[in-house]
Amino acid sequence: MKIALMYTIFAVLATAANIVSQDITHRIYQGQFELWLSIFVGTAVGLVVKYFLDKRYIFQYQTTSIGHGSKTFYLYTLMGVATTVIFWGFEAAFDAIYQTQQMRYIGGIIGLAIGYFVKYQLDKRFVFR
Repeated sequence: MKIALMYTIFAVLATAANIVSQDITHRIYQGQFELWLSIFVGTAVGLVVKYFLDKRYIFQYQTTSIGHGSKTFYLYTLMGVATTVIFWGFEAAFDAIYQTQQMRYIGGIIGLAIGYFVKYQLDKRFVFR
């Protein structure tokens, strides 16, 4: 139960980092590619935040070298590809349907919540063994 609570808290923190990064990107750039640029920046920030929190506190995983750490981060990122599709899909769909920034972020939050649940299962089985 403790791990589930910690994972949820870390998912909320990573989600907040993601959404704040998207909002900052949106404020800086409002051109043709704003949606996808902000989603990409938010994804990258959220990924790094979540990786370090999961590695240290959820899985208590130690890497033995820079190469091992790089491989672990690569696998973590790879497992996130499918979950990123879920997140991006929800956010893009909410943007297309409601055409407001607030609803776009709501879609992103829903997609991240579903994605993080799936990601935990993948990370447990394939990344932090």
